[in-house]
Amino acid sequence: MRALVLGALVLAGLSGAASAACAPDEIWVRGDWGQARFRVEVADDAQTRARGLMERAHLPSSAGMLFIYERPQRVAFWMKNTLIPLDMIFADARGVVQRVHDTATPGDETPIEGGAAVQYVLEINGGLAGSLGIAPGSELRHPGIEASDAAWPCEE
Repeated sequence: MRALVLGALVLAGLSGAASAACAPDEIWVRGDWGQARFRVEVADDAQTRARGLMERAHLPSSAGMLFIYERPQRVAFWMKNTLIPLDMIFADARGVVQRVHDTATPGDETPIEGGAAVQYVLEINGGLAGSLGIAPGSELRHPGIEASDAAWPCEE
């Protein structure tokens, strides 16, 4: 079952990714391993970022949350009131992944550091980043990433 889900995510990314228009509720991730697309909720203000995915009992395998900050900065996350394990994918201003925290423990209040110059954080189901191969150097594609700075801009 896990292989089917992963295959569907990667294949969805491969079928027309270059011609796909960017949409605010989707994020593309690519790397040496291929491409994947996730449906995302965007957390781009203090209130939505503070709430995150707290109190959710389920997250579909092809879904996530994208945290967008106004500028690159040091960020740290925790899992207080979060019920499901999550992978946290930390990216710089260009949308290039700098760090991946694998399978954060639900309810854990230990800060999870993203780094000094993080502007985007993608949260997906725990273990999925590793299964797909998402790692430092992978690139994010979303309209919230300034096209002039993006490693993988929406307008190609």
